[in-house]
Amino acid sequence: MSLIGNLIWFVFGGVVMGLGWWLAGLLALITIVGIPWAKACFVIGQFAFFPFGKEAISRKDLYLKEDIGTGPFGLVGNVIWFLFAGIWLAFGHICSAIACFVTIIGIPFAIQHLKLAGIALAPIGMTIVPKELAAAVRGQSAAAELNNRRSR
Repeated sequence: MSLIGNLIWFVFGGVVMGLGWWLAGLLALITIVGIPWAKACFVIGQFAFFPFGKEAISRKDLYLKEDIGTGPFGLVGNVIWFLFAGIWLAFGHICSAIACFVTIIGIPFAIQHLKLAGIALAPIGMTIVPKELAAAVRGQSAAAELNNRRSR
């Protein structure tokens, strides 16, 4: 099912949004200062080309430790990103989602655009993983939170 969804997605708009992410990455790369943001753009651009079967999660949740992108520097990076590029990429995904919601068959694609719009607002500190791994990470986090609450 993911293969069919990804092929339809790619042909009917995914290629445009993926190229938009890559264009933002190239612009960030040219500035030299934007190299950290460029890497995130290329990773999420690849995700924007074929999003079905994958999910974006925090690296902190995946590796159970903070790194430069999930700590205070990541927050500052996401604020800078939001002001210069995130709002525009999110706007593109929201416009695409509205266009997809018009038809019943486009609703799954609209939902993917809305997920990508959320990622576009703050991509630093995120990583793309298969859906099964993301579910396992969420389950592990939920189990740890349950144990924490029970021990109080």
